[in-house]
Amino acid sequence: MARESGVSRTTVSYVLNGKTGVAISESTRQRVRDTAARLGYTPSAAARALRSGRSDLVLCVLPDWTVGPVIDTLLDDLTTRLADRGLSVLVHRTRGPRPLSELWRAVTPRVVLGLAPFADEDQRAMRLAGITVVGSALDEDAGPRTFSVPQTRIGRLQVEHLAGRGHRVVGYAAPGDDRLAAFADRRLAGVVEGCRELGLPAPRVEVVDLDVASAAAAVRGWRAGADPVTAVAAYNDEVALGVLAGVRLEGLRSPDDVAVIGVDDIPAARFSEPALTTVWQAIDAQARYLADAVVAALDDTAEPPATTKDVFHVVARDST
Repeated sequence: MARESGVSRTTVSYVLNGKTGVAISESTRQRVRDTAARLGYTPSAAARALRSGRSDLVLCVLPDWTVGPVIDTLLDDLTTRLADRGLSVLVHRTRGPRPLSELWRAVTPRVVLGLAPFADEDQRAMRLAGITVVGSALDEDAGPRTFSVPQTRIGRLQVEHLAGRGHRVVGYAAPGDDRLAAFADRRLAGVVEGCRELGLPAPRVEVVDLDVASAAAAVRGWRAGADPVTAVAAYNDEVALGVLAGVRLEGLRSPDDVAVIGVDDIPAARFSEPALTTVWQAIDAQARYLADAVVAALDDTAEPPATTKDVFHVVARDST
C-alpha cells in the first residue's frame, strides 16, 4: 500500500491509525485513504490491539438460554450504548464442551461481559490475562460490577398481585425447556415464598409447553379436585399466553374462572384477549447499567454505576 500511495510505510501507518501530532498534509492523508479503499484494505483488529495494547471489543457471553424478545431487546440496547462509546460487541452463546478460555484467547477482547455468573476459575484466568470482567447475576447477593436480577422477587410480586385480587389457590405454569431452569426455578421459589408468607397453600405446579394441548392439560390439572386453582402465575408472557389459550379451550374464562399473570410485558401481552397482566422488567435500565459498568471498569472507576430502584413492577390488565 505504501508503494501504491507513493509514501512511506510509516506515513501509511500514521494515516490509517489516525495518529495526531505528525505533519502529514490533508492531500497525502486522503491519497492514502483512497488507496486503502481501492485495495480493499481492512485493518486487523488483533494487530491494532497489539500495537495499542488495547482493543475495542466487548465479548458478551450468553449462556445456553432460549433467545426471545427480552434478550433481543437487552442485547440491542447494550450494543447501541457501547457503540456510542466506541466499543464493538461480539455475542457468544455458550454451547458444547468448548472452554471459554479458547474463545477469549482467540478474539483478544478488552472486556468480557457475562449475562450470568462466570465460574471462579474463568474469572481468575481472564483477570490474570489483563481482561476486564463485568458480570450479571440472577440473585441478590451480587458482588461489585455485577448487575443483580433477583428472580425470586418476580415470583413474589406475582403472588402478591394475585392475592390482592382475592385469590387463595395459586398455580404455577413452568416452562418445558430445561435451558430456562436457572430462571424458572428461582421464579417458582419466589412464588412458593410468597404463598407461604401470605398463608396460602403451596402453588400447584404444571409444565406448560408452547402448544394449546399442553396448556389445556395443565388447566384441567389445576381445576381438578375440591379446591381448584383460580389464579396462575406463569414463568413468562409466552407461557401465560399459552395458559390463556388453554383456559379458552376448556370452556372457561379469564379472569372469572382463572386469572393469569405473566412476566416481561412483551408486545403480544397487550393484544391478547383478555389483555395480559404481567411483571414489567427494566430491560433498558439493565442494558444501561451493564454498558456503564463496562465503561467504569475500563476507566478504573472506583464505584460502579448506581442501579435503578424500579427493576420490576406489575402492569395490571384484564387477565387478573
